[in-house]
Amino acid sequence: MDSLSARQEFAIAVCRDAGAKAARYFADRSALVIDQKGAQDWVSEADRNVEIYIRERIEEAWPDDGIVGEEHAPKVGRSGFDWVIDPIDGTTNFVNGIPAWTIVLAGVSEGQTQIGVIYEPNVDETYVARRGGGATLNGAEMRVASGVALDSGTVSVGYSNRVEAAHVIPVLAALVERGALYHRNASGALSLAYVAAGRLLGYIEEHMNAWDCLAGQLMIEEADGMVEEQDADGMIRTGGRVIAGSQDVFGTLVAIADEAWND
Repeated sequence: MDSLSARQEFAIAVCRDAGAKAARYFADRSALVIDQKGAQDWVSEADRNVEIYIRERIEEAWPDDGIVGEEHAPKVGRSGFDWVIDPIDGTTNFVNGIPAWTIVLAGVSEGQTQIGVIYEPNVDETYVARRGGGATLNGAEMRVASGVALDSGTVSVGYSNRVEAAHVIPVLAALVERGALYHRNASGALSLAYVAAGRLLGYIEEHMNAWDCLAGQLMIEEADGMVEEQDADGMIRTGGRVIAGSQDVFGTLVAIADEAWND
C-alpha cells in the first residue's frame, strides 16, 4: 500500500473513532463546558478534546506530518504532508442538540488537498475522496447532480461572521429570483458533502476556513463537480470564498457571488 492509500485508510478510521468519541459528548450535552468565541461562534470541551484525540493519533502514526486544527496551535511538519482538522463542524448544532454535525479531516501536500474524509456519526455516513481516485459515500461511488437546473433544486448558502453579515442577502435574493431553494444547516463541511452526493446542487459562502472546506471541495471535484481553483496552503493561511456545484449551476453561482461581493 502506498503512503497516500495508507493515509486515506488511517483518516477514515480516525474520523470514525473520533465520531464515536464526539457522540458520547453529544449524548451528555448537559455536562458540556461551552465557550463563545464570537457572534454565533461556539466551542465546547468536546471540540477541544476530540481535536486532541485526532492529533494524538496522527502524531503516533505519522510523526513527521504537520497538523493544522481549528481549536489548537499548528504543528509544523517535516514530511511535506499536512493534516487539517475540524473536530466538530457544526458546533452550534451540536450544543443545541441538532444532529447535523461532522468530523472533518483533510490531507494536503504540494498546495493541493489529496485526501478528504467527512464522517457524520448520527447517520453513520462516511464521505471519502482521494485526488484522482474518486469520491465515495459508505463505499459507494458519489456523483454530483446532473441535468438538474437551478430552478429545480437547492443550493446551500453559508454564513460567516468573518465578513459583513448583510452580504448574504443579495445571494439569497438572487437564488430566489432564479427559482432555486436555499438551504443552511450550520455545517459547511456537511453541506459540501451533500453537494458531492447529489443532494444539493451547489454551495456558496463568502469566507470559509480551510478545516471547514478542503475535504468537501475535493469530494465535489472527484464527484464530477466544479470548484473554484484555490491553493490549499493559501486557504490554510487565510481562508477564502468557496463556490462549488454541479456543472449545470456552477457558472451561475460564480456570477451570483461576483455580483454580490463586487466591492
